[in-house]
Amino acid sequence: MSNGLEIRWHGRGGQGAKTAALLLADAAFKTGKYVQGFPEYGPERMGAPITAYNRISHEPIRVHSNIYTPDLVMVVDETLLHSVDVTAGLGQEGSIIINTAKSKQEILPLLNGYQGNVYTIDARMISEETLGKNMPNTPMLAAAVAVTGVMDWDAFVKEMQLSFQHKFAKKPEVIEGNMKALTMTFERLSDAIGDVKKSA
Repeated sequence: MSNGLEIRWHGRGGQGAKTAALLLADAAFKTGKYVQGFPEYGPERMGAPITAYNRISHEPIRVHSNIYTPDLVMVVDETLLHSVDVTAGLGQEGSIIINTAKSKQEILPLLNGYQGNVYTIDARMISEETLGKNMPNTPMLAAAVAVTGVMDWDAFVKEMQLSFQHKFAKKPEVIEGNMKALTMTFERLSDAIGDVKKSA
């Protein structure tokens, strides 16, 4: 898709990959973009591998298929690296973001020789620190925006706060925790993003 961004999400049922894709589409739409956010339907039992997709563009989106040559791949569960070819169709000019406590150097051998941009973020640790439980989708959502710059960060944060306030109106601690997760992810990725740009 020209003049747009295509994202493929890999996760397991119950981890929020599908929700993250839908939240990203909603936030992008509210900042004036044309969007798609949809899962690949299959047996969505807890723990089963699932795939979801985003298209985000400044222009109307005419294509409605799955995404086979993504610009960005989001891996919400690193155990999928052993069973799913997460880099399939991902060009060397693209990026992959993996939820893991491991370093980029430790992850590279699992990426089938992929030579593009690789980012790692410990979304589990961030979510446990800010939300008190392993809910990696909020940090991964922030990572997608931070790495791609697909929308203005401040506008994204504003829309996410409104979304959380609507969804968790009676749970202010959950709103606060999610907002902290967004900020912490952005801060922890900033150095990595800068290093990649310097080496480009």
